[in-house]
Amino acid sequence: MGKSHLPLRLVVLLGTFVPLSAQWLHYPTPGIPRTPAGKPNLSAPAPKTPDGKPDLSGIWTAPNNKYFFNLAADGIEVPMLPWAEKLYKERVANLQKGHPSERCLGHGVTDFDTLPAPRRFIQTPGIIAILFESYNHYRQIFMDGRPLPKPTQPSYMGYSVGKWEGDTLVVDTTGLNDVGWLDMNGHPQTETTHITERFRRRDFGHMDLQLIIDDPAAYSKPWSTTVVLEFFSDEEMIENVCDNEKDLSHMVGK
Repeated sequence: MGKSHLPLRLVVLLGTFVPLSAQWLHYPTPGIPRTPAGKPNLSAPAPKTPDGKPDLSGIWTAPNNKYFFNLAADGIEVPMLPWAEKLYKERVANLQKGHPSERCLGHGVTDFDTLPAPRRFIQTPGIIAILFESYNHYRQIFMDGRPLPKPTQPSYMGYSVGKWEGDTLVVDTTGLNDVGWLDMNGHPQTETTHITERFRRRDFGHMDLQLIIDDPAAYSKPWSTTVVLEFFSDEEMIENVCDNEKDLSHMVGK
């Protein structure tokens, strides 16, 4: 496996994955800007779609995994309600035992946003799909103007609709369950969680992602953090399958 996949190996404890061989590793990404030396030019201008919108297509990673473990890693004061703060401290003290990934359930929206593993954006005018390397999970972001539905069956990924505000893609997600965690350390989410993601591709190789958490059942007011995604050039995603929950029996906690 290429060295670009090393960050994923740092979180192998989250599930026993079975990577398959015969992948397109180290294959040059076609059509991307390059320097005279042939290296990807990550500071080149961001591409546009035929209708003039920023084109987010391609494979991206979240290389700074500190946000994956703690969304508030930059010292943000998270306005947790007493029950949420108590639960969060218990999860941290118990070395994150109980995270859904122990049972091959994967991650939620913010958990996946900050996971240091590749994800592919597939962008069309009516829908944007995000395919995650880990757990072979995916998201759908509907861009056709539909409203958020009234949730009848809460889920890990919830329901997402998006719109453009200038060059920023704004995605609203509701319908989440209360089983998922916002990050590995265990900031809780409930069925009233509303997540807003603001994606802004500032150049070819860098995308700013602001995450806004609004959940009156767990937090006294909305709070936010910003992470940077980087374009994953000259590599491809590999298949990673959580294999039969083999990690769960080894998670002993504190």
